[in-house]
Amino acid sequence: MATPKVIIHGGFFSESITNNEVKKAKQDALLDIVSKTNEFLQTNTALDTVVFANRMLEDNPLFNAGTGSHIQSDGIIRLSASLMDGKRQLFSGVINVSNIQNPIDLTRILLEEEDRVLSGEQAEDYARIKKFPKYNPEIPQRREEYEQNLATSRTSTVGCVALDADGNIAVGTSTGGKGFEIPGRVSDSATVAGNYATNDAGVSVTGVGEDIINASLASKIVTRVIDGMPLKAAADKSFTEMKPYDGFAGVICIDKAGNIYHTDSHPYMVYAYHDGVNAVTFP
Repeated sequence: MATPKVIIHGGFFSESITNNEVKKAKQDALLDIVSKTNEFLQTNTALDTVVFANRMLEDNPLFNAGTGSHIQSDGIIRLSASLMDGKRQLFSGVINVSNIQNPIDLTRILLEEEDRVLSGEQAEDYARIKKFPKYNPEIPQRREEYEQNLATSRTSTVGCVALDADGNIAVGTSTGGKGFEIPGRVSDSATVAGNYATNDAGVSVTGVGEDIINASLASKIVTRVIDGMPLKAAADKSFTEMKPYDGFAGVICIDKAGNIYHTDSHPYMVYAYHDGVNAVTFP
C-alpha cells in the first residue's frame, strides 16, 4: 500500500507579485482545494481524484481555467484540458472547446472512447451529445481586460498529480489559454508536453505553451524517471535544456515512491501539496 499524496498548481500569476491580497486569496484557495482533494483521495482512485481537483480549480474564478478564463483575440473563450491515467497509459484531451463549465469532465468521458482527443466545434458537439449544458465561463474582469487589451497573467493554468493507495498515478491539466491568442492556437495543456503520467511518475506543467512543447517537457521528465533518473534530477535536467531559449515553465511532479517535487524557471508559480500528513502551499 502506498501513502496517497497529491499536488496541485494554479499556474503563474503576474498580479501575485504586486498584489498580496490576490496572492493570499489564491494561496488560501489552493490550500482548501488540496485539503479537500486529499480527503477525497483516501477512498478514491488517483484518476478520479485529479478530475475532482481540476473541477474545483476550474470552478474558482481566481484561476485561468473554466470559469474566469482569458478571452482570445476574437472575443471568444476557448478552453483546453487533458487527462492521463498512468495505470492504463491512456491520454485524453479537448482543445479549444467553448461553452462548457468543466473541460476536465469531458476528458474523463473521452478517456473511455476510441477517439480520445477532440477539438473546436466538434468537441462542443460531443459535449452536447453527452448532455453537458451550455455554460458561459466569462467573468467581468476578463471582459474588462479584453476591452482594454490587457493581459495580466498570460501563463496561468491549473493541474493536479495524484498517487493513490494502490500505487497508481494520474494527472490532469486545464487552461483558459494565455489570453488574446490567435484563435486556433493549441496550448501545451492538451498535449503530452504539458500533461503526462505512467505509474512511474506524473507531471503537470504550466507556463508558455510554445516553450513547453519545444521541450516536450512532461513526457521527457517522466521518460527520464522510467529510465532510472531520480525525479528531482529528471526535472532539473529538463529545465536546464530550456535555458538556450529562456523557456518559461513550472512543473509539479510525483513519482511511484511518493516523492513530490516542484520547480520552475521563473518565480511566482503558486502550488500546494498534501503529503498524507500536512497540507502546504507555496510560494
